[in-house]
Amino acid sequence: MGWTVRDIPDLKGRTAVVTGANSGLGYVTARELARRGARVALACRSQDRGQAALERLFDEVPEARAEMRLLDLADLASVRAFAVEWGERRLDLLINNAGLMAVPYARTADGFEMQFGVNHLGHFALTGLLIDRLLASPQARVVTVSSVMHLLANVDLRDLNSQRKYGRWVAYGRSKTANLLFTHELARRLRGRHVVAAAVHPGFARSALHTRGARLVGSRLQERLARLGTRLFATPPEAGATPSLYAATAPGVAPDSFTGPGLLGPRVPRGGGGPCDAWRAPWTRNDVAAARLWDASEELTGVRWGV
Repeated sequence: MGWTVRDIPDLKGRTAVVTGANSGLGYVTARELARRGARVALACRSQDRGQAALERLFDEVPEARAEMRLLDLADLASVRAFAVEWGERRLDLLINNAGLMAVPYARTADGFEMQFGVNHLGHFALTGLLIDRLLASPQARVVTVSSVMHLLANVDLRDLNSQRKYGRWVAYGRSKTANLLFTHELARRLRGRHVVAAAVHPGFARSALHTRGARLVGSRLQERLARLGTRLFATPPEAGATPSLYAATAPGVAPDSFTGPGLLGPRVPRGGGGPCDAWRAPWTRNDVAAARLWDASEELTGVRWGV
């Protein structure tokens, strides 16, 4: 499509929330939205890292209108507190960016398998609690960051929390499939409304996600290999954030679309090639599975949607 961040329109008067905005793709997304005039809330789990990111953003974009708000997607009490504190404020763009990748088995504060709990359930609850504010905006969007690694596995509706068997990469793939099924069902429920639900993937972009899982496993070899692979082959976070920025701001973005970086786009000068439609597994468009995952997610989180 040849689209670059320079094509982002004037966003003055619009407000965005970006989860996981303290580093990597989330930080770049928040920075570029702020650069175009949006008021941006950096939703971060760590007070210290979030504050450091906010100060860095002001250094890079002195005119930015930005704030940092605490949000721990592994704790539904934190998600609810975030929504309560947001109150009746305007919200135009919700970028569900934060996530974990291939970490050892662990549980969230509410007892969910960590990757499923953070990557899907936390964002499902957050979006549901903020949906009224999005519906009140004339041109709102919900952008959820999935991954090409959703190809690793479909969700197992009989074992959403991987209680019977856990493989950290399979669990990651399931959580990313859940992101796409969530977007699919949300787009269906919002049909005829003025809120667009879209999904994106960043390709192989430089991020701490690639080494964190190996470090938590305790394998120095895997961590070193992850660092080497990232250094040699990963694109800059600016390239990985481009699909999110496109889906959030470009005209004509279709509901339930799945956008990724162009095959050559991140590596050619000035980002030529731009974001493009990405292939997704057929199971991510399964209406029955999407509806069943939605119902299960409402039951698990206690967040009942009004749409």
